[in-house]
Amino acid sequence: MPSEQVDTATGRLTLSTAPGRWVLTATVLGSSLAMLDATIVNVALPRIGRDFGASLAGLQWTVNAYTLTLAGLILLGGSLGDRFGRRRVFQIGVIWFAVASALCGGAPDIGVLVTARALQGIGGALLTPGALAIIQSSFDPADRSRAIGAWSGLGGVAGAIGPFLGGWLIAAAGWRWAFLLNLPLAVLVVAVAARHVPESRDESEHHGFDVLGAVLAAAALAGVTYALTEAPSGPAAAVVVAAVLGVAAGVAFVLVERRRSAGHGPSPMLPLGVFGSRQFTAVNIVTFIVYGGMGVQFFLLVVDLQVVAGYSPIVAGTALLPVTILMLLLSARAGALAQRFGPRYLMTGGLIVAAAGMTLTLRIGPHASYVADVLPAAVVFGLGLSGVVAPLTATVLATADPRHAGVASGVNNAVARAAGLLAVAGIPPAVGLRGTAYNDPAVFGHGFHTAMAIAAVLLLVGAVLTFLIVHDDVLSPDQATASPECEYSCPVGAPPLEPGTAANA
Repeated sequence: MPSEQVDTATGRLTLSTAPGRWVLTATVLGSSLAMLDATIVNVALPRIGRDFGASLAGLQWTVNAYTLTLAGLILLGGSLGDRFGRRRVFQIGVIWFAVASALCGGAPDIGVLVTARALQGIGGALLTPGALAIIQSSFDPADRSRAIGAWSGLGGVAGAIGPFLGGWLIAAAGWRWAFLLNLPLAVLVVAVAARHVPESRDESEHHGFDVLGAVLAAAALAGVTYALTEAPSGPAAAVVVAAVLGVAAGVAFVLVERRRSAGHGPSPMLPLGVFGSRQFTAVNIVTFIVYGGMGVQFFLLVVDLQVVAGYSPIVAGTALLPVTILMLLLSARAGALAQRFGPRYLMTGGLIVAAAGMTLTLRIGPHASYVADVLPAAVVFGLGLSGVVAPLTATVLATADPRHAGVASGVNNAVARAAGLLAVAGIPPAVGLRGTAYNDPAVFGHGFHTAMAIAAVLLLVGAVLTFLIVHDDVLSPDQATASPECEYSCPVGAPPLEPGTAANA
């Protein structure tokens, strides 16, 4: 299909046509870049640490630098696509991500790697909202939900392949190939998008960009993250300065967004009117608590399996594969049940079950059996998570004003990523996981068990809050305030982290 302008009001592609399938292919491949990278990097952390002689804080920054820039800039990335063309910004994001991946693959030390990971996050902030925005603007409304579902399901397949591929690459060729693998895939994505993806943009978008808001948000996250990560062993003065600057940037961000929400200056990155719905605010509080707990688990579990249980990278990387499979099989059903009976009891029960699965990871120790110790934890956690993410996403969209549907989804995505960022920064040092603890199985195992207990408590707190403050009628047709069709730049609610994205269907 020639690259031509598409009427964003109606769309015209369907999945039954070759042009529609090409658009879906380009967006799935682009999204898979970020997903494969996240999965493989977590598996590679112990090897990276040993090769560079890095501290555990260095490994935390290897994960957090990417999440920091992604969470801080993802809303701005969606706005850039609306203004300058979604295909164009998507392609720029893919190219940016590939160049940063090459820098990661050639990094001579942990400092360069962390810097390159931050650059990767910028690329991710451009391509992540762009993938769904292209589908949203290109497909006929009658076929749009099927296209989004196919995109999400195929993304889940990429999440399932990632651990196998990552573990094999790390064992056979080294961790650097976890990043260099992105280069040929990026070339393919750019070529397919250039030839087959139609350009689209929001012709009514003429407001300035909230660059100051994006910078302040990123500065707030960076300052607080640095303070949490370095507090146990870093220079006291630097920790205090970072904390103060982070909090000050956060306050300034709220003041700037409040002024811009009142009509002064460019359109706000975060219209504060979106929080006019108490239910929307409540669900985002639950999201922050729950995704903080899950972020810690996904960061530490794969490392623990290698350091303490003695698993190979490929076995450790595939340990949570049952979570991906269960989410692929059950998330759509969970969404339907939430629509029919309400999300409160389903989410509450799902969080309790997920917390139980997280508690089962306390059985993992030296020479742990996968079948007896790891698999039950993964299955129980996956069952619980499958009942949470899809209803949560639907509730976020249903409790926001229709005018803010896309922004609401993006806010929930950013809240989830920020929660994981801060939890990964703060909880491991608080439980004694610092320095080169990943080289001492006894120390790491003790800290891991304490961190998992804290993470399970966070999920239980989320369950209690869900039961107390989430209404059961928010998804009913006469109560829902938001259209199920989000605006073009929405990143589909909270991301279910590394195990797969199928829950967002």
